[in-house]
Amino acid sequence: MFNVNPIKIEDKVFTAISVQLPKTNLLVVSNEIGYIMCGALDVDLLNEKLADRNIIAGRAVGVKTIEQLLEAPLEKVTLASEKKGWYPGLTGKEALLKIAEE
Repeated sequence: MFNVNPIKIEDKVFTAISVQLPKTNLLVVSNEIGYIMCGALDVDLLNEKLADRNIIAGRAVGVKTIEQLLEAPLEKVTLASEKKGWYPGLTGKEALLKIAEE
């Protein structure tokens, strides 16, 4: 089963996607600029193999819900997201608000 829903963070609208898989959930919150995701995100792949795409993304681990993803500190971020002020330890919500300002 999967869910796709708009969510508001402060007054900004994002898309929340959750996919229930066997023994795990895939979680993503995004807008047209970037996204945060659960531990399934391969940040090294984005930084190394897809570096030319300048993908703005961050990973939080140990989350099971969209709400936890928003509140969790990012464990790893892409190089492109660092240019937007993202860094490990920033919460998902804080990171998303940084890219909502554009």
